[in-house]
Amino acid sequence: MEAVCILCLAVVIIIWGFFWVWDPSERMKSQEQAGLLGGGSRTLMVIAHPDDEAMFFAPTVLGLARLRHRVFLLCFSAGNYYNQGEIRKKELLQSCDVLGIPPSSVMIIDNRDFPDDPCVQWNREHVASILLQHIEVNSINLVVTFDAGGVSGHSNHVALYAAVRKPCPATAASFSGSASSTCSSPGT
Repeated sequence: MEAVCILCLAVVIIIWGFFWVWDPSERMKSQEQAGLLGGGSRTLMVIAHPDDEAMFFAPTVLGLARLRHRVFLLCFSAGNYYNQGEIRKKELLQSCDVLGIPPSSVMIIDNRDFPDDPCVQWNREHVASILLQHIEVNSINLVVTFDAGGVSGHSNHVALYAAVRKPCPATAASFSGSASSTCSSPGT
């Protein structure tokens, strides 16, 4: 009787192991065949400040890399709120390296129009214009940024969401006119 119980337990473990290993790979394969994942995807992570990539998007970046997306990162400020912009730019590049984003795929905008300041409202049209340039130049087909609340409520984060989700009239046609582009943010 004991041998039968051990044999049944072994069969259950083998079957469970088979489905545990086989099923996720089959799901991944079917999603790739449906064109949802993998190879040709070019993703633009849009962040406001150095450290946003680690604080809010590291799991997403790692997941996209695992799915063989080519990930680009566009940071709209140097993070100079405490006059540490140069240090924070270097830290961003190091963080991106750890996350698998090469320096050639990282763009940091260090411009007075986009200060790291929760009291300053960034111009949505200006943000959308720069964003569109990066989408076109890098043949981006997926954009990932903050949710409507900017995750933490920071006005700079919210401005990025607004520019991606609801582009100004001057750029709306360009965003929606690209049939292969998808704009998304966590929680939408």
